[in-house]
Amino acid sequence: MPEPTTFTLACIVAGALLIAMTLGGSFIARLPLSAAMLYLGVGVAVSPVGLGLLKLDALKNAVLLERLTEVAVLVSLFTCGMKLEFRRHDGRWRIPVQLATVSMVLTVAAVAALGVYLLNLPLGAAVLLGAILAPTDPVLASDVQVADPGDRDRLRFGLTGEGGLNDGTAFPFVMLGLGLLGLHELGEGGWRWWAVDVLWAVAGGLALGWLLGTLVGRAILYLRMRHREALGSDEFIALGLIGLTYGLALLSHTYGFLAVFAAGLALRRIDEPHVRPQVAAPDPGETLSPAEQEASGAEAPAHMMRAVARFNSQLESFVEVAIVLAVGVLVATTRFRPEVLWFIPVLFLVVRPLAVYIGLLGTRVRGAQRNLMGWFGIRGIGSLYYLLYAINHHIERALAQQLLSITLAVVVASVVAHGVSVTPLMKRYEARKAGRRR
Repeated sequence: MPEPTTFTLACIVAGALLIAMTLGGSFIARLPLSAAMLYLGVGVAVSPVGLGLLKLDALKNAVLLERLTEVAVLVSLFTCGMKLEFRRHDGRWRIPVQLATVSMVLTVAAVAALGVYLLNLPLGAAVLLGAILAPTDPVLASDVQVADPGDRDRLRFGLTGEGGLNDGTAFPFVMLGLGLLGLHELGEGGWRWWAVDVLWAVAGGLALGWLLGTLVGRAILYLRMRHREALGSDEFIALGLIGLTYGLALLSHTYGFLAVFAAGLALRRIDEPHVRPQVAAPDPGETLSPAEQEASGAEAPAHMMRAVARFNSQLESFVEVAIVLAVGVLVATTRFRPEVLWFIPVLFLVVRPLAVYIGLLGTRVRGAQRNLMGWFGIRGIGSLYYLLYAINHHIERALAQQLLSITLAVVVASVVAHGVSVTPLMKRYEARKAGRRR
């Protein structure tokens, strides 16, 4: 018999892990660790340093890994958008916007300074490292995100919105780093970077995503509520809108991550009463099942949102398993450099808290909420995507190995440190919040 392939073994490991997580989910939820920590541990266990069942090389398999992380981030960004409530003059939106802009810029600048002066990186590589590590992760941060759009908690709202926005706002700095390395056209005096990579790509991505999310959502609701059409297959709405939005964003040279996040945000808004079309009077001769009646009646928007959100959550959990398993396997083939021993504490305990503190100036976030935002700067799949994106843009092999060592170490440390602390810290936070309401 032929030897089992890596893909075959990966399917077996992932399938067994998914079943085990389903059967023991309630028990695992009570433990002071996250699901990502378990996936990471299994990945290490089946890697060459463990059972030797799976082997991955980030440089040799960069194209495949980039596509996997890209899909994972897209699904999570769309899910983030659908979790949030967008209303005009909602002051809470200052929190994620300032975190995704001011704190983002400060983090990139701080990491770039560390890269130039302490890691001996050229300026372009240092900026690239800052852009890779600046965005927080929307995939691994589900435990600190809002559970539903009605959640008014500033901490959860801010972290969810930040994770949705800054995976897109980091892209200009990735392009700047590549440009400084001579791998991307910046234009004379940087005009092209400002005009195309910053202004057009950011604004265009947000506008395109919002337009498509609004049009697709309203079209489906109109057909369901006025003509009893387009019933069923709510899962296709999410996949179709993600694919359509991302493809058109890439075609128009705008940022697909921002576009997909905006599409999810716009789709969620169709559940608001003022955008719903009127329900058509039922045809006396028409026979609909109870499910079809709910999907085409006055509750059609809420029904569709529940179905899409449920599917998104399941899909997000699946891609999380695949990617974190891959991270665990990559640990075995990566040579970690000694500088990560001081770099990681500085990033988590100095750079992130200071960037958050400054970024939140002018907002109503204080005390425990600000401290927790400063701590829960979870790094993960988004950082891996940007690293792989840079590798596939042909950065030098030695530089790629150095960036890989630092990035993978930061991601693994984040999975462990934030995974251990999230349950006790969030329980204490919720207990204090409940005590203030009494």
